[in-house]
Amino acid sequence: MANNSRPNLVGINHVALEVGNVEEALSFYGAIFDFELRGSHLDEAGRTTMAFIDMGDQFLALSEGRKQGPDDARHFGLVVDDRSKVRELAELAGARMVEGSFNFFDPWGNRVEVVEYRDVQFAKTDAVLNAMQISPDKSERARAELREKGIGVAPT
Repeated sequence: MANNSRPNLVGINHVALEVGNVEEALSFYGAIFDFELRGSHLDEAGRTTMAFIDMGDQFLALSEGRKQGPDDARHFGLVVDDRSKVRELAELAGARMVEGSFNFFDPWGNRVEVVEYRDVQFAKTDAVLNAMQISPDKSERARAELREKGIGVAPT
């Protein structure tokens, strides 16, 4: 804990996205990304109203009930092992792409940014990487950002 006795932020456990229909959202995101369903909640009529997409030691929650309009600058970032096919798969799934980037809008207006694990400064544990079968390699930029924070990362 910091000197001022306030808790330190250590990460994000999950992000919850509001969508119009959870089953449709699972189909949409499943057309772009390979993932496993961690769990789901059904309402009294047996409809899926919440689903949890596994991301190793984190998860993405899809929740029925989006009421606001499309996001503009507000977005969230998903990290993948290889984003080379993301644009093509997102377009095929019906996503509206943001010009010149790997950002897209899902059918409910959620803006998604996709980055590769090797290019971000956070580092998953070896156990999580092994379980997910992901390379621990980091780009020089990501390694420099980690070094600036005093976090040692082996060269790739």
